[in-house]
Amino acid sequence: MNWIGILVSYLYIGLVIIGAKIFEKKGKEASRKFIHIMLGNWWIIAMCFFTNVWFAAFVPATFVIINYISFKKDIIKVMERDKQDGLGTVYYAVSLFILVIVSFGIYKMPSLGLIPNLVMAYGDGLAALIGKTIKSKKYKLGDSKKSFAGSLTMFVIATILIGSYLSFWHPGVYWATPHWPLVTLMMGFVITAIEAVSVKGTDNITVPLGTLCLLLLIG
Repeated sequence: MNWIGILVSYLYIGLVIIGAKIFEKKGKEASRKFIHIMLGNWWIIAMCFFTNVWFAAFVPATFVIINYISFKKDIIKVMERDKQDGLGTVYYAVSLFILVIVSFGIYKMPSLGLIPNLVMAYGDGLAALIGKTIKSKKYKLGDSKKSFAGSLTMFVIATILIGSYLSFWHPGVYWATPHWPLVTLMMGFVITAIEAVSVKGTDNITVPLGTLCLLLLIG
């Protein structure tokens, strides 16, 4: 089953990269964000096929190397950003590797890494796209420049995903205690703030690991 998981993982990732070619006609950013968002679905494959943490970790570990080589040599052009924008693709694979180790290995609860991964993939990915599509005021935090439309998108997606997770895993507490929805909103705000201050692709590490830490804090 674990070997099948590796094969299915590489097949899926390959199809995503090929599919990004379609979006390349709409610009490099569109193809990059297509990959960024769609690769988030890999976690579902991992949950379905992997029972061993090291088999699951093997996939993102290999892409730490592959993505770094591609960044340096510009091999997989559809997913690469400008050099000055940082090692975002490498950080993405690193965060997946850490999430696998924590979820599949330390806590032995693969579902734990699902929401942090989806917040990174869909929240961060759609925030960038919508932020560029919808005209809104920009704001600057340190060296990071963001748009209100993008940050609002991040907040909404992060809050919905976290709320869904809490209501599923902690239904008795979540629905019976009035303050839990407020906690969810606060967590969404914190994650949005983390994304807003992250620069040069580091949000691909800070957002998922920040989300993971918040989920662990509330038990």
